[in-house]
Amino acid sequence: MATPAKQAAIAELTDKFRESGAAVLTEYRGLSVAQLSELRSQLRPNGSYAVAKNTLTELAAKEAGVTAFDGQLVGPSAIAFVTGDPVEAAKVLRDFAKANPLLVIKAGVLDGKALSAEDITKLADLESREVLLAKAAGAMKGKLNQAVSLFAAPLSQTARVIDALRAKVETTGGAATAPAEAPADAAEGGDEA
Repeated sequence: MATPAKQAAIAELTDKFRESGAAVLTEYRGLSVAQLSELRSQLRPNGSYAVAKNTLTELAAKEAGVTAFDGQLVGPSAIAFVTGDPVEAAKVLRDFAKANPLLVIKAGVLDGKALSAEDITKLADLESREVLLAKAAGAMKGKLNQAVSLFAAPLSQTARVIDALRAKVETTGGAATAPAEAPADAAEGGDEA
């Protein structure tokens, strides 16, 4: 039977699993307290980093319905619970692991889907949400400009044709249209007499 303190720890971990959109399991063997504090501060905008006993973590994960960490909870483990942008959190973990090789990314879960360490690295290689949104906005603006020019083309073509006709009439002095109108007037006048 679990003690009340362990039950509270399991409940807290279960809540963190349920509230986070992603979680990343790491091994931190050999890292100092200062290095772990640095990692926590870097993750803070997008989540938290918790060190917990493996048995408590395993019980909390099962209670939350997370099966991605089955068989992975061995050795000194800690979990990054991501509540913000998972790409940014993955970048922080990847970059920290490069600078501190003692941090090992083991596995993860994103929206209920299990992720391997390689999947987390691929996630970290994605561009940030803001960059992707900016690219999408630029692409949409380009398509809108293309549509505007497509719709404006017939109007501008008509204006060029009218301008060309006006220029032709000016160069010919209007003589080309006067004879065509004169026989029509003469024909009308002949019918009346």
